Amino acid sequence: MANKANLAFIGAGKMVTAIVSSLLRTQSFQADQIICSSANDGTSEKLAETTKIKRAGSLDEVLDFNPDLLVLGCKPQQLSTFSTELGDRKFESLVLSIMAGIPLNRLSSTFPDASNIIRSMPNTPGQIGAGVTGYVFSNPPRPSDKLLISDVVSSLGHALELPSEGDIDRITAISGSGPAYLFEFTCALEEAAKEIGLSSDLAHQFALQTITGSAKLISESVLHPEELRNQVTSPNGTTQAALESFRSSALRKTVSNAVKAAYKRSIELSNA
Repeated sequence: MANKANLAFIGAGKMVTAIVSSLLRTQSFQADQIICSSANDGTSEKLAETTKIKRAGSLDEVLDFNPDLLVLGCKPQQLSTFSTELGDRKFESLVLSIMAGIPLNRLSSTFPDASNIIRSMPNTPGQIGAGVTGYVFSNPPRPSDKLLISDVVSSLGHALELPSEGDIDRITAISGSGPAYLFEFTCALEEAAKEIGLSSDLAHQFALQTITGSAKLISESVLHPEELRNQVTSPNGTTQAALESFRSSALRKTVSNAVKAAYKRSIELSNA
């Protein structure tokens, strides 16, 4: 059943486009329930043209639409301009941020009259509906607000409400940055394939399909990844030789250090 709320988006980049497209495709919302606005980069014009949603030329026009939910999908540096643009106008509905590095206290100071503010961290697979998004409310939500937010963030894939805002920095280091870790490993596997003699084309295809096929198997299997790993590993076989090399080079420690570095940086950005 279609939701009756009106939605407004500030920003019209890839993640906002993915949300809007998914909400319309699933008929959760109709095009006339959604409005978007963006910087002068042509993205909102393109989104409005392809999806038939409404387009606003300013924050004032967005607020005139009386949205039940305002989604902030713009560049973080744009937030500082909102207080000036709002002036004496009060925005008393929900605000959902999908911006990285902007904590709830900054969002609350920009939108002090919002009925509730939600901070979220989606990831890039959300562009194809295969993402995972963690989110947290600044205040205990009403059941209707909780349902609305769930409808919107789950359009990108899986969505999980987090116990505390501190968990946003933690998942940033895992799911937010995590796709880049996998992309880098895929590049490393492709390079290694070329080093042992495969052509560039075969190296690319076999590395890519190995990663995507394995990821699909993990998602569809009831087994833990360690059990799946063990199924591939024969005693004294080729896989065991490779895994022993991983252990000697402390792969898990390397990954742990990378995640901790990302986590530390996320906290720094949130506190900046």
